[in-house]
Amino acid sequence: MSDLKLAGVLGPVTTPFTAAETPDLVGLASNIRSHLAHGLHGIVLCGSTGEAALLDETERAQLIETARAIVPADRLLLMGTGAESTKQCVTRCRDAGARGAVAVLVVAPHYYGAQMTPDALRAHYQRVADESPVPVVLYNIPKYMHFRLEPDMVAELSMHENIIGIKDSSGDLALVEGYLQAQGASFTVLTGSGGQLLNALQMGARGGIVAVGLFGAGLCVDVYEGFRTRDLVRATAAQEKLKPMASQIVAGLGVPGVKAALDAVGLVGGPVRMPLRACTAEQVRAVQELMRA
Repeated sequence: MSDLKLAGVLGPVTTPFTAAETPDLVGLASNIRSHLAHGLHGIVLCGSTGEAALLDETERAQLIETARAIVPADRLLLMGTGAESTKQCVTRCRDAGARGAVAVLVVAPHYYGAQMTPDALRAHYQRVADESPVPVVLYNIPKYMHFRLEPDMVAELSMHENIIGIKDSSGDLALVEGYLQAQGASFTVLTGSGGQLLNALQMGARGGIVAVGLFGAGLCVDVYEGFRTRDLVRATAAQEKLKPMASQIVAGLGVPGVKAALDAVGLVGGPVRMPLRACTAEQVRAVQELMRA
């Protein structure tokens, strides 16, 4: 059984690209150093915000090797390894572990959505957990999966010694409550919703993997630390500032909006990879104004 403890605020980092659409590893390193300096408790590579679906295997290796050289041992380094085939997911888990990830974040296969029955998903995750050399964190994101991981199945999977938690990006607090029924010493619930970070903590979640933390790290840490130290004035004030950024930038504009926000605060945002499209000039101005506010 893994003794890895998931807690705190982790940043699901973007993947900076050059104008030629190759990963900007210098920019990635610079961003990670800044995220950690501003208090984030860990880094997650190759998640939805990292344009994971648009990366090849060589690029994934470059990203984890770059991050591993920077992230200290007292901070968490996770890597998204979800894939449409169980075999490829296992291969990615093994590679991530070999290159220094302490755990993997595994979104469910979803291309063949109608065939992703509870039995199929259960078998997928059990095999991945059996064969991954590092602990597995389930990833529920109905926006992209087009279905959700049901609490009863999550509770069953939580009993596997190598499945240590779930990130929930549904924005559904009732679903969070369902997942929390499985939380215990060896299984942790994290929210993926920056706009609901304080709500989730108050319900019992132990932290979050939130994109708004990439350009609002200090506010996210204020929410977490304010809650942890029972300073709800601090936590509530920070959460109120996070809400419009989470809803309008992260939820409203997606990865292009997050990258525009990074540019606005002096970090490396830069271009998205096709077929994604950059924010329009009007959207960029709106992001900049929101960040100033």
